[in-house]
Amino acid sequence: MNIALKHLFGATVLALTVSFNVTAGSQANQTASHKPEKIISFAKNVEKYAASQGARAFIIARVGRPQKDLPKGIRFTHTALALYSDITLDDGELIKGYAIYNLYQKAEQLDESQLITDYPADFFWGADQLIAGVIIPTQEIQTRLIDIITTGKNQQLHNYHYSVLANPMNAELQNCTEHTLDMLNAAIYQTTDIAKLKANTKAYFTPQPVHTSRFKLMFGAMLQDDITTKDHTAKVATTTFTSIAQYLAKYDLASQSVILGGDGQVLDVMTDMTFQPIGAPTKS
Repeated sequence: MNIALKHLFGATVLALTVSFNVTAGSQANQTASHKPEKIISFAKNVEKYAASQGARAFIIARVGRPQKDLPKGIRFTHTALALYSDITLDDGELIKGYAIYNLYQKAEQLDESQLITDYPADFFWGADQLIAGVIIPTQEIQTRLIDIITTGKNQQLHNYHYSVLANPMNAELQNCTEHTLDMLNAAIYQTTDIAKLKANTKAYFTPQPVHTSRFKLMFGAMLQDDITTKDHTAKVATTTFTSIAQYLAKYDLASQSVILGGDGQVLDVMTDMTFQPIGAPTKS
């Protein structure tokens, strides 16, 4: 781990009650779109915000592509679970900070995925925009999410068959955001039984419709292994950061859902089931 990342973690010694050990080292290979010092500062600000809210476990999201290239209504391209942890550096030093538990697409096999643990600066390294989505579940759900990671249940919930547009209503394919939803539902319903989880997803979760033509989707599937709609029987809809935020808000399972700007400031807040800019009028 380089000096900058070590400084990032060293500067974030947080007084939270539950922690556990992970080992640093795993990273998804990404090309930085911003200066390293800006990425590190931004990552630190996101950590500080989560810590200031007392978050031991929270959902984190990044924007990996230009917004103009994303389908209407989709704001983030990668979602994962962040847990406050004791982190062992490569030199053996123990520090405190957030470890991020991801499902990442394999670079050499685009229709497969793997589970990788990385850290805030790694997570945002390839971000197109320095904007973060943060959902902080209730304390009870946070405790259950911590148990899912520490007991390895997240691995039981991993389906390595990958699709960018995976349908969360079945277990045929999976992407990063669906894996995050599956971990949340495992925490909510206290089971790792995939059939039960998918039944509850169908009953209570509303996926995000993908507003693009069937022709574009078919053409994309012809060119890229990670784009397929074979697991969809009707209109294409998938799991997104926003649809997870709406789901948890609907059932009072989140203390807050926000979008953070480059300085760690709150830009938007989930209000009336939509993300609204700070200061925007609410429904009466």
